[in-house]
Amino acid sequence: MKEFFHRKIERNAIGFVVAIVAVASIGGFMEIAPLFTIQETVEEVPDMRTYTPLELAGRNIYIREGCYACHSQMIRTLRDEVERYGPYSLAVESKYDHPMLWGSKRTGPDLARLGEKYSDAWHVAHLINPRDVVPESVMPKYGWLMRNELKIDDLGEHIAAQQTVGVPYTQEMVENAVQDARGQATPDTDAAAGVAQRYGDATHVRAFDGDPSRLTEMDALVAYLQILGKLTDKAYQQAATAEVQ
Repeated sequence: MKEFFHRKIERNAIGFVVAIVAVASIGGFMEIAPLFTIQETVEEVPDMRTYTPLELAGRNIYIREGCYACHSQMIRTLRDEVERYGPYSLAVESKYDHPMLWGSKRTGPDLARLGEKYSDAWHVAHLINPRDVVPESVMPKYGWLMRNELKIDDLGEHIAAQQTVGVPYTQEMVENAVQDARGQATPDTDAAAGVAQRYGDATHVRAFDGDPSRLTEMDALVAYLQILGKLTDKAYQQAATAEVQ
């Protein structure tokens, strides 16, 4: 009986190890190779801005609570996705995301274009008890976010860490991280002006949880949710141009 190649190599320990290394190397190369041309795939946009300290804190809470396990943040070019969620995601929109939260599972809807789709009050009610606003929701409650005071004393270190991996935060942003986090959620204070100065006039400055007297984890998470898809208008501009053509 003729012996096939795989049976021969399985009997040769050294040859089998070499074959495993070769196949694994091919797979590794296919994953690493795109990184050498990453600059060619990420769009250059002049209006791209970084997360504010409060939004970054909210993103950390989003990761801590495992929200990425049920929600993706990456709209594909498929027609049904674009019609449901909005313009497909661009690489530049994740430029400052460390780690990226594209996700692979949608127990809940994609959140890439969630920013400003609903009011702050809607988000607060939804997070406290999802069934109050979406009766068929299977999302768990996150009411404790409203009770938990946001820890902000180490936000400067978080901003500095992002700075080391290429996010263009300035030293002024690092030094004022704590003040800016508090200022973004308290619009009638002196600290609020500094947020707009450092992060742009379009920055949302308001009491996200409805209570300006406290800075809570709810403030941070809602601030983050309200900026999703709004760090740049490139995707909307590109979609508008495509419609005209």
